[in-house]
Amino acid sequence: MPQPQSRPGTSRRSFLRTVGLTGGAGTMFATMGALGLAPTAQAAPREQPFRAPKPSDFTLTGRGAAKVVIVGGGIAGLASAYELGKAGYDCTVLEARDRTGGRNFTVRGGDSTTDLYGNTQRARFSEGQYMNAGPARLPQWMVTLDYCRELGVPVEVFTNSNADAYLFNESAGMTEPMRYRTAKADVYGYVSELLAKATDKGALDKELTAADQEKLVEFLKDFGELGDNLTYEGGERRGYTTVPAAAGTPGVPLDGIPTASEVFASGVGRYFSFEFGFDQAMLMFQPVGGMDRIPRALTEAIGARRIRTGAVVSRITDKGSGVTVTYTQAGRTSSIDADYCIGALPPNILAKVPHNLGPGVQSALEAITPQSAGKIGLEYRSRWWELDHHIYGGITETDQDVTHIWHPSYGFHGERGVLIGYYNYGGDADAYAKLTPGEREKRAVAAGVKIYGEKYRTELASSFSHHWRQTPHLEAAWHDTPGGPDDSRYKPLNEPTGRVYFAGDWLSYTDAWQHGAFTSARKAVTALHARVLSA
Repeated sequence: MPQPQSRPGTSRRSFLRTVGLTGGAGTMFATMGALGLAPTAQAAPREQPFRAPKPSDFTLTGRGAAKVVIVGGGIAGLASAYELGKAGYDCTVLEARDRTGGRNFTVRGGDSTTDLYGNTQRARFSEGQYMNAGPARLPQWMVTLDYCRELGVPVEVFTNSNADAYLFNESAGMTEPMRYRTAKADVYGYVSELLAKATDKGALDKELTAADQEKLVEFLKDFGELGDNLTYEGGERRGYTTVPAAAGTPGVPLDGIPTASEVFASGVGRYFSFEFGFDQAMLMFQPVGGMDRIPRALTEAIGARRIRTGAVVSRITDKGSGVTVTYTQAGRTSSIDADYCIGALPPNILAKVPHNLGPGVQSALEAITPQSAGKIGLEYRSRWWELDHHIYGGITETDQDVTHIWHPSYGFHGERGVLIGYYNYGGDADAYAKLTPGEREKRAVAAGVKIYGEKYRTELASSFSHHWRQTPHLEAAWHDTPGGPDDSRYKPLNEPTGRVYFAGDWLSYTDAWQHGAFTSARKAVTALHARVLSA
């Protein structure tokens, strides 16, 4: 049997794949640009066009808006009620907790929580200080920003990546932190040197044309700040021990350039691909004053009278001609009858609610598994990270069990500030959750001292920790949906079962983002509205 003929560009693809494995997606894309292979940037549609229901839709049908009960007052539930309300639907939202928003939770002074382990905390943050215990950043392509605009929620920049934040891999033998800019310069420098020298030695003659190699070397010299001999020798990108200033102070560059082996052994390069992620790339935003400005605005737009908080749903019954939802509020059991229902609780919670929707719905809900994450907010009496370290916003990455340390992207040059002392997940989050709040603070502070020094301990005023797997009525930070939300096992959730629809970020490809909740709600609203119009 004849062998398939080689196609032009096969060796180039092989080479670029190697570059991607070595230097990450960003390096590969930049290399493609240097070779003239990168595609022209085009704006991609964010989602299927959405048309909100409106009263005039009923003009020619002779029908009227229906009554809908929405189980769950998180973002998906609120968005469903908000969009249906535009057309005059009679919506009632049942929310088990004492506030709306679900996992959109901004902690301020005076807020109190009790977790499933019995730990009760009351936040002691000072006026104007807060922590976003759940979602905290908004990529600019997500529809969440469209809702901020529509609802009049002002936004400001969230600094997701900061060249002056730190990297600290204790397990790799690092004894002091390294600036993100320094680590990046060293990693990119040595990767560029290795590629440039491979090109110069003819190792790529069979893969690239002479013109390709010339363009690639030109790019690598600039990308990695290489000398004429194609060697990485450091440079101003690494930073300075004395920054350039007035005449007589030209600046003193950082010395002690590590070897390539030392740089790769440190493991710092693994953090850089994070900023290439489609959902993590700058610019990112946050609502001014806290992420909960979004559910507050939705609640106001819907009308507080349509939302019943403290209402724990105990049964959902589809009756063929309508739906009855039974719930308990203030110790009293009640029920509400409606034409339709939207189930917008987390799937792990919905799976505990008795219903008559069939085994397909139940098995689909149980197949979606809850995941763990936790955060601790550390309020300090001074913003020493700005004063002493010149860090304004951004994230310090570490291989310690605190994982991420976030510097606040609001209140710059203020008197006080709240750091996120850990944002961790999985086993690390579960381990912290089992500790008392005081023990969590002690453990998190000890990790931070290794990076920032003693002010991480001595300037501390108060702390508040929150863990989503141990939060009543939610019990998840986000969810794992094996096979993706379009897998056949979730068909009973993607389509209505009788008169019950489902919505949530867990039924989207952007689980853990409010964008997923909004778009899933839009999908459910569109289907329900079309059904009402054609009934």
